[in-house]
Amino acid sequence: MAGEAQAGAVPGRRRVFEVDEDAALAELERAWAYGGYHGFCVVEHSLWSAISSSAEVLTGSTPDGLDQQIRAHWQALQ
Repeated sequence: MAGEAQAGAVPGRRRVFEVDEDAALAELERAWAYGGYHGFCVVEHSLWSAISSSAEVLTGSTPDGLDQQIRAHWQALQ
């Protein structure tokens, strides 16, 4: 249940499928900033987004999903 401690949970540790949002955003920016993508953010832990140099907003439901959208956008421009 939300807000209740789980048996065996270690305080301060993420669960298996939780993402370190700050680290993921930093890696996405590091990988794509020179390709013209900026404004990386995550909204309410579920919508990952970036803005292309042509002001298009790209989104994904996970960091990997956003990376795939950016990669497809970038390849279409080549």
